[in-house]
Amino acid sequence: MSLLENPAAGAASFPRLVGDVGGTNARFAWLGGPGENLGHFATYRCADHASLEAAMRHYLAEQRLGTPAWCAIGIANPVVGDLVRMTNHDWQFSIEAMRRSFGMERLLVINDFTALALALPALRPSDLRQVGEGAAAEHAPLGLLGPGTGLGVSGLLPALGNRGAIPINGEGGHVTLPGTSALEDAVIARLRERFGHASAERALSGPGLVNLYAALCELEGVVPEPFDAADVTARSGAGGDPRCAQAVDLFLSFLGTVAGNLALSLGARGGMYIGGGIVPRLGDRIDRSAFRERFEAKGRFRDYLRSIPTFVVQSSSSPALVGAARALEDL
Repeated sequence: MSLLENPAAGAASFPRLVGDVGGTNARFAWLGGPGENLGHFATYRCADHASLEAAMRHYLAEQRLGTPAWCAIGIANPVVGDLVRMTNHDWQFSIEAMRRSFGMERLLVINDFTALALALPALRPSDLRQVGEGAAAEHAPLGLLGPGTGLGVSGLLPALGNRGAIPINGEGGHVTLPGTSALEDAVIARLRERFGHASAERALSGPGLVNLYAALCELEGVVPEPFDAADVTARSGAGGDPRCAQAVDLFLSFLGTVAGNLALSLGARGGMYIGGGIVPRLGDRIDRSAFRERFEAKGRFRDYLRSIPTFVVQSSSSPALVGAARALEDL
């Protein structure tokens, strides 16, 4: 299927630049004309560039590309109004000022998980890894959440008529983290003491994985090591640090609970998708965890959730770039 689904946009809306910007990395791709596939993929560390505009200009210069006519950026941040201040990085910018600076006709900035939600129907079976049972219902909502630098949450709602599916633009990563065991309650209490509000993102993110490890150490009266998320993950395997292993187990348990809550809230019988950079790196650890049990553990609605499939998005490319391209047609 061509990325150009709206012929009214015309060739004058090309070339197009699309981006997927997180708290750690910024990814870009180029769409040269109607009917073409994305190309010129590149990834940069956000910390290496003073601003989003600087990263975009570096990309265009490195790839020897001209000025795009249209551009869509999915960014890990709320997008409310013209001024964007990133939550998990220090970049900030005016959408309109940046559009004028480049001389673009159109610059669309949306939440990165809104972009990823738009890409879900285009994912191939090889891009997905199913966890547990369940089968997707047709013409039903899809749910999406993904731990990375932060916790992204979105969904995709079916629409009537010829309109494309409608993505949800929200900040569900900041809902209150729920506990379902005495240990989880104790860990949440530690998070609440430290942060005031114990949001889902305080546990379900890279920094959240470190928070879980530190909370477990504190509960045992042990001084935590200065680990980052990669350290915790690396030391969570057999023969590693038992508190790192327990932190990963807690992480996956909390993820199942939050995913089940989202599935109930959206009626996501079309499937629940787990994106972000952390879970795919854990491999089959999620299969051996309490994730799926916690996903289904909703009392009278256990059977309802048992029928919903859960998928880990494990694409080697950035599906959100495809979603950003789709956003220029659908939004």
